[in-house]
Amino acid sequence: MDWEKARYLLVEQQIRPWNVLDSNVLDRILNTRREDFVPADKKELAFVDVELPLGNGQLMLAPKVEARFLQEIALKASDKLLIVGSGTAYLAALAAGLCAQVVVIEADTKQAELTNAALKAAGIKNVSIEVGATLASKQGPFNAIIAAASFEAIPEELSKQLVVGGRLITVIGQEPIMHATVVTTQGSGANTTREVFDYNLPRFQAAAKPFAF
Repeated sequence: MDWEKARYLLVEQQIRPWNVLDSNVLDRILNTRREDFVPADKKELAFVDVELPLGNGQLMLAPKVEARFLQEIALKASDKLLIVGSGTAYLAALAAGLCAQVVVIEADTKQAELTNAALKAAGIKNVSIEVGATLASKQGPFNAIIAAASFEAIPEELSKQLVVGGRLITVIGQEPIMHATVVTTQGSGANTTREVFDYNLPRFQAAAKPFAF
């Protein structure tokens, strides 16, 4: 397969049509080898517009959703980002080139090991991985949070880790209709929310014992 051509077509045929126009996000996608972050037996599906099963009940997000999450969270070069959810190696790799530090909370120990190995192989050094049953990281507070899973409502455990002016994006609601929602903290306990697109994702899964790589 011509991976570079496939990557170009991914941007032009899937990601741009999904209203992802941020040049920093698009450049990061063009310069990050998604095929190196998918399971080996699904490498030929790296640029298909679907969630990919990871073999442990978790899913790798569709590329257009990863791109849209990054655009909507509006990362700055100085930001510290928390990513929560399953299949986040590629998402973390993209984000690592857009902000100063990325912390990943992974629910599954085996997936965390694979994520850590993939990031190291790609030479990415500003991502740390924690495995645990909590949504909270000891490395907060954060300027931005991406929760790559769904919840019935915005989890307070996530939003309280944001600095004033921090942003959180996740999927909120119940089937058949859920909404990707951005929360921005305003201080004094006040938050603003906006729904940015309709999309369904599985509920967040928690692991049993926390530890960090």
